[in-house]
Amino acid sequence: MKAVATRVLSAAVTLRDGRCSGERRATGPGLLVLLGVAHGDGPEQADKLVDKLLALRIFPDENGRFDKSVLDARGEILLVSQFTLCASLKGGRRPDFGAAARPELAEPLYRRAAERLAASGLTVKTGEFGASMAVESVNDGPVTLLLDTDAF
Repeated sequence: MKAVATRVLSAAVTLRDGRCSGERRATGPGLLVLLGVAHGDGPEQADKLVDKLLALRIFPDENGRFDKSVLDARGEILLVSQFTLCASLKGGRRPDFGAAARPELAEPLYRRAAERLAASGLTVKTGEFGASMAVESVNDGPVTLLLDTDAF
């Protein structure tokens, strides 16, 4: 499982594909998390990723040091599915998305991550799995981290 976590002052997703409409806004401060599910990922990877996201000390303390987690900061989280994080660029200019899990396998893991994040007591908003979306954010710092459950 791969994710890009960005510390934000605010973030929003607007659904644009005709199946759904409207905006989901996390007012922040908090995290915008783009989540990609790869072949072979399961509940263990989803749980590891959520635990890491909730514990990352990337929010400033009173001295400006990165010493608080999103839990400590009582931040909000906007979680957006993004299968393109699993792309391979080895073959040339066109991304190969073959490593991304099929939607029927990826969606339950995306939902599991969202539910586990919400179980922490934080406000968690989500995009719409598989939908065309416009994502906007006001980055804070900027602080952006790449997470890969194969690496931790």
